[in-house]
Amino acid sequence: MSFPAPTSNDPTRRFQDATDAARVALEALIADANAAGWSTDEMTVALVEAARSLKDANTRDPDPADDPPISGVDAKQGQIGRGELFD
Repeated sequence: MSFPAPTSNDPTRRFQDATDAARVALEALIADANAAGWSTDEMTVALVEAARSLKDANTRDPDPADDPPISGVDAKQGQIGRGELFD
């Protein structure tokens, strides 16, 4: 799924464009969830919580790509000898 580009630099119009695009995306997502057996109410509550979590994470760290690596150890190498199964 792709989102349309904003149609204006006006903050009010951009907000409306973003809201409209998000609603279309959410309607499609909820339709897919309904087809899989989830209720609309379950999914709307879950989506609100997921959105809140993403907003909180963005508030804490707006650009995580700039963060240093967590470890200098290669992920695959780091599993060796720790009892985990790694494909």
